[in-house]
Amino acid sequence: MMQTGENEQGLRKILDLTRMISIVIVALHFYYYCYGAFRQWEIRSNITDRLLQNIYNTGLFGNFNTSKLIALAMLVISLLGARGRKDNKLSYKTALAYIIPGLLLYFISFLLLHVKSDIETVALVYIGTTITGFILILAGGTLLSRIIRLRLNNSVFNSLNETFPQEERLLENEYSINLPAHYNLKGRIRKSWINIINPFRGLLVMGSPGSGKSYFIIQHIITQHIKKGFSVFVYDFKFDDLTKHAYNQYLKYRHLYAVKPTFHVIDFDKIFNRCNPIHPATMADITDASESSRTVMLGLNKEWIRKQGDFFVESPINFLTALIWFLCNYKKGKYCTLAHVIELAQIDYSKLFSILRTDPQIDVLINPFVTAFLNDAMEQLEGQIASAKISLAKLGSPQLYYVLSGNDFTLDINNPNAPKIVCMGNNPQKSATYGAVISLYITALTRMMNRKNLHKSSLIFDEFPTIYFNGIDNLVATARSNKVATTLAVQDSSQLKMHYGKEQAEVILNIVGNVISGQVSGETSKQLSERFGKIMQDRESVSINSRDTSISHSKQLELAIPQSKISALSSGEFVGMVADNPDQKIELKTFCAEILNDHQAIAREQVAYKNLPEASAVSQKDILENYLAIKKDVQTIVQTEMERMLDTPELTDLLIRKESS
Repeated sequence: MMQTGENEQGLRKILDLTRMISIVIVALHFYYYCYGAFRQWEIRSNITDRLLQNIYNTGLFGNFNTSKLIALAMLVISLLGARGRKDNKLSYKTALAYIIPGLLLYFISFLLLHVKSDIETVALVYIGTTITGFILILAGGTLLSRIIRLRLNNSVFNSLNETFPQEERLLENEYSINLPAHYNLKGRIRKSWINIINPFRGLLVMGSPGSGKSYFIIQHIITQHIKKGFSVFVYDFKFDDLTKHAYNQYLKYRHLYAVKPTFHVIDFDKIFNRCNPIHPATMADITDASESSRTVMLGLNKEWIRKQGDFFVESPINFLTALIWFLCNYKKGKYCTLAHVIELAQIDYSKLFSILRTDPQIDVLINPFVTAFLNDAMEQLEGQIASAKISLAKLGSPQLYYVLSGNDFTLDINNPNAPKIVCMGNNPQKSATYGAVISLYITALTRMMNRKNLHKSSLIFDEFPTIYFNGIDNLVATARSNKVATTLAVQDSSQLKMHYGKEQAEVILNIVGNVISGQVSGETSKQLSERFGKIMQDRESVSINSRDTSISHSKQLELAIPQSKISALSSGEFVGMVADNPDQKIELKTFCAEILNDHQAIAREQVAYKNLPEASAVSQKDILENYLAIKKDVQTIVQTEMERMLDTPELTDLLIRKESS
């Protein structure tokens, strides 16, 4: 019913009357039990005595506390309808601080009546103590009426309101990655699991330096995939942190594989194993050679990534493709290594173009160069080829030549008959040079892996933007059916855009099905916040004025994990979203939790780690001899081919007799 002024006034009169009755009953109580004192004070009359006798007959004073209880009950009734000015700073503790002492004084005061003293003093002390208790109860009850009984959310940063239910079940299968965690739900800490049950849909791990990507996530992925029998490739940017971890997990779980895997390490500073990334077995046709060429050129010249299709970008790529494919076909690929390709690029134009023209597939690629050479367009020719030669010259070190020209193992790491665990190290001080070569290895490796009916495999890239992987989006999109799981660790989306270009970076960020992110900021945190969606949150507001208090309570859709929260995550705290399978549905895909690591157990395990296998016992003399042998091989190839062309009439016309200037 609508409240009106008349209703409020009538209610106030009733409450005042009830409180007055309570006071009258207390006064009668004093008069009856302190009658002797009132008589000495001469505060009595025959009329009041007869009235008191009639009240006594009602049983009001049959028990000492009966009148007190009735007076207290009337006081409580008068307080029930009290409407004091609300104060959001008051609490029940404040009100009880008045009420409890008041009740004690109100009821225990009867003990004062048994004190041996003159009747007037006892009466005064008893009446004063009881009245004090009565007033304290009245004051406490009034404070209770001013307390806002709706429990408001006092969280300054709205952290309690932004919590939501998360997956608490452990969902496992033969491919899954399961990370134990705990999360906050309305102020209560609950155990949960981050279940990446389909890693083949791609996993993107993001987080600023120190957020715990490697310690809390990457190391778990390596451990669990080796334990489940995966063939594993690890790109270890800060060699040998992850490599050492992978090696010790390999030693621990290699007995679980149906076919015992082998462990290999490629590092250019300290030689462990040698491997040829452009071995003829890795290339089925000239398009594979073109892909390898593009990977090397774009890896050495990151700024070219945004200029793909330009004349002076595609020309060096075509030139390098011709060199690779020529060596791939020459004597069944005996000399098809990147080291031989680099040396072949340095040969005089007239001889080089002559021997390349003998292959019809290559003739199409080099025809623009030959035309420019014959027409004395040397500036154009140098613009087309010099950038390739200059870029390749960065790789012309004996150490790199030695690693690139050997063949200790093949890159078909997910061969069911010969599974492998391969770790590839980089050096942060030389990442610009080594990154291009590593990219070439990865391109060849994924080309051989992404085939049907092979062993399940896992590709793990730490600091992914430090390499250029041409076709990573295609790998994530198509390798799922071939049981190839891809994990990409980046610090921030802006870092990915800087190295891969905005368009390709956007594709990589959006194509992965599983996302885990530590602390990131800026545009990255904004995109993630929008990706995680919204949840229903409580909204409360209080309006207090001199006469009344208005409290409103509503629900509203707000971002589940706001941008500011992602920017303020601590080390070990991660947000993200996982993908599921048709036969393993996950309703609660989004999470905001702290991953639980047993730090002491991990520390004990790491102390007991065994060192990596001894590096190859190769001397600098061997490396230098290999370097000179490659140069000699190329000179021999050119001389042999030129002689063959001179001795073969149908090839003589292909000879370019114009000397280069």
